[in-house]
Amino acid sequence: MDKWLEELKPVVEHQELKVPYRYSMGATASRFFTEIRDNKEIMGIKCSKCSVVYVPPRSTCGRCFSPLNDWVAVSDRGTLETYTRVRYDTPTQPVAAPFFYGVIKLDGADTGLPHLIGDTNGKEPRIGMCLQAVFKEERAGNMLDILYFKPIEEPKGKKGEKAKRGKEKNLNSRVAAGKAKRVKKEKVKRAETKRAMQRVERKTVKAKAKGPGAKKGKQNTKGKKK
Repeated sequence: MDKWLEELKPVVEHQELKVPYRYSMGATASRFFTEIRDNKEIMGIKCSKCSVVYVPPRSTCGRCFSPLNDWVAVSDRGTLETYTRVRYDTPTQPVAAPFFYGVIKLDGADTGLPHLIGDTNGKEPRIGMCLQAVFKEERAGNMLDILYFKPIEEPKGKKGEKAKRGKEKNLNSRVAAGKAKRVKKEKVKRAETKRAMQRVERKTVKAKAKGPGAKKGKQNTKGKKK
């Protein structure tokens, strides 16, 4: 009965299906991109316990898992931490190859921001070089509102040294503040543990004083006095 199927050849039809859709980036990412779109300002979010400033921002600290709500403005300048050259084209890439991707640690942030590197004048980027964000004139509220990061010259001479010392001083101050906060937290924890142990000891002493042995000894003492 099914023999007629053996003589049929399968028909294969190739089609391309496009499904338009919209999605929400969430409250944290929405504020981050809104600040870039409306004010050309890059915002980070700071952990109240670890003092780590995340850029891009996130809703939960990756170190202590605390909820993050403390928004802080960071600089549009930073240091190139690493980079790579893209040599081929794909439909998902924002620009034509070849181009450079890099991770930029902005001044005031503790994490790196991945983005494009432009205006290199045909030169290879250098790890540790200073970069500055170049914003689009017409912005739409996404990561490409920052067109790319371009190399800038570091200040030289006395001004450069002063800026460098100021940057190191700020970094050391933040590290010292974080360390002092951790030490204070440990002291409070030890004090609470000590008070808890003292309460347990007092309860133990009271329990022994009210025990049967203590009552019997008191009666025997009265008997001796008689």
